[in-house]
Amino acid sequence: MKPDPNLIWIISVIFLIQLASFYLVQDLEWKWVLFWSYAFGSSINHSVTLGIHEISHNFPFGHHRALWNRWFGIFANLPLGVPFSISFKRYHMDHHRYLGVDGLDVGIPTDFEGWFFCTTFRKLVWVILQPLFVIFRPLFINPKPITYLEIINAVAQIIFDIIVYYAFGIKSLVYMLAASLLGLGLHPIGGQFIADHCMFLKGHETYSYYGPLNLLTFNVGYHNEHHDFPNVPGKNLPLVRKIAAEYYDKLPHHNSWIKVLYAFVMDDTLSPYS
Repeated sequence: MKPDPNLIWIISVIFLIQLASFYLVQDLEWKWVLFWSYAFGSSINHSVTLGIHEISHNFPFGHHRALWNRWFGIFANLPLGVPFSISFKRYHMDHHRYLGVDGLDVGIPTDFEGWFFCTTFRKLVWVILQPLFVIFRPLFINPKPITYLEIINAVAQIIFDIIVYYAFGIKSLVYMLAASLLGLGLHPIGGQFIADHCMFLKGHETYSYYGPLNLLTFNVGYHNEHHDFPNVPGKNLPLVRKIAAEYYDKLPHHNSWIKVLYAFVMDDTLSPYS
């Protein structure tokens, strides 16, 4: 349970990689802009959101420099195109404190989502639109007063988006926004949203994932371990599992987020209610 300052340069490098991609796509045909947005940019931006998840737990600078983490989160947020970091921090702490509690844990789908998105086609639509539900669901379930840091987060993001538009053009701006929408929806890494807390087996409400995509997601797949020890940074979660193997190895877990997406959409017994 200690800070992971390596996150500072790792997330900064990810930011620079996405910035370079803005330059590279500015003169491409639209079909290639959208192709690379899904094939490359979406993976980068989903990784960014999970870097922000690490920042929300104060891992880069530690708890004694909490405000430094908030400023770094605003910086890390920039490649996403929409303000996210500061609000995520506030609601994510509720997710840990009140896991599974209706009205407090905004990770739980609303009754409308469970009622409406109940067929194979509708569940597919729900998966595609997942980022919109993640953004807007808190406003309906447990709205919080806006803070000055959220205003700064929004203003900084708008200024960055304007800079991207004037420096690289509309294609780079669309690439950035599409990467966020696609990467958090129907995408191999997007299966993480469903895998974490969808009850595939009765009695098991949280699942870990031990596949290779943890390399891109700061080990967020070690999700039982993360909820048991939220003050352990992602890089050390495999060590938690190793130390306490007798607890974790016997729990049901996932090895493929793609299989999770397929099972969720195709299995009639699963829905947002799960």
